Amino acid sequence: MDASSDTTGTTRIAQDLLGWYDTHGRDLPWRARPGSPAPDPYRVWLSEVMLQQTTVGAVKAYFAAFTARWPTVMALAAAPDEDVMAAWAGLGYYARARNLLACAREVAARGGQFPDTEDGLRALPGLGAYTAAAVAAIAFGRRAVVVDANVERVVSRLFAIDTPLPGSRPLIREYADVITPDLRSGDFAQAMMDLGSGVCTSRSPRCLLCPLSAGCAGRASGEPERLPVKAAKKAKPVRKGRAFWIERELGGEAQVWLVRRADKGMLGGMRALPDDGWAARADGCGEGPASGPWDSAGKVDHVFTHFSLELSLAVYLGGRFEGAEGEWWPLDRLDEAGLPTLFAKAARLALAAERQDA
Repeated sequence: MDASSDTTGTTRIAQDLLGWYDTHGRDLPWRARPGSPAPDPYRVWLSEVMLQQTTVGAVKAYFAAFTARWPTVMALAAAPDEDVMAAWAGLGYYARARNLLACAREVAARGGQFPDTEDGLRALPGLGAYTAAAVAAIAFGRRAVVVDANVERVVSRLFAIDTPLPGSRPLIREYADVITPDLRSGDFAQAMMDLGSGVCTSRSPRCLLCPLSAGCAGRASGEPERLPVKAAKKAKPVRKGRAFWIERELGGEAQVWLVRRADKGMLGGMRALPDDGWAARADGCGEGPASGPWDSAGKVDHVFTHFSLELSLAVYLGGRFEGAEGEWWPLDRLDEAGLPTLFAKAARLALAAERQDA
């Protein structure tokens, strides 16, 4: 099907989808219902950054906590780096948090107002094509073509695009551009996301509930779930590393030694357990932060975007630590340290080993 040659058909797609969205669109804390004033650009931007590579279910609690603590972009811009990084802990992809702060501070420097055009938004730190288009459309009512993974799936099926990803993305964007209406493009983008999330799902799409099923070439083929075609995944390499749990008791208070990771690089700017530098190496285990009577607590496995990690944990109790800069953190307040998921797993392993030995 050539979408550009069927003006009536593409107009009908927008009409049918928007009609469906007006009734079935999700109520989300960063959205405005159809017919309501546009949502605060700060909330739209914050939600879109959080939602990158993360599910709506996982984001809701973080979004509520962030907006309660930092209700405006000016408040976020003034927040200490370590507080924001700690609040982000568990959401993953920590470069997003660093970009979040950089962007908030740039907007604050401009008087606290986000640019209201796609090009203006693209000029802000950390805003790629997708986020700029989403904020422009949803917060400012600009006509913008918003394409995320859900939209890729809907468009691939609607027009039976069988070129494998990522090679099909230019064609998907071309078709998405054709069907995006001039008016209500923000609602249209959110409707496409909702359709992909709840109806046109990766597996077992619910075609009988889809407002676009009558004209869907993928459904007509009898195998809509075959689309979009994805290239075979390459096996992820496995790295190995060590982390160190160094604990002492001072004045009756148990404390653990934490370091702050370098601002650039993996898990940059986060508090963490000291380790052997695994993030900078592709194989083997490096040196530890100190010599001592180490005991093994086992290992944790963690999957990053481009590799998997086997992290062995060495435990050293009751000794003085003199090494890399860090801080003694009260063990009963460890949940306030904002450890990234990898090191939170390692901490749970160390504490479980202590309980077993007790």
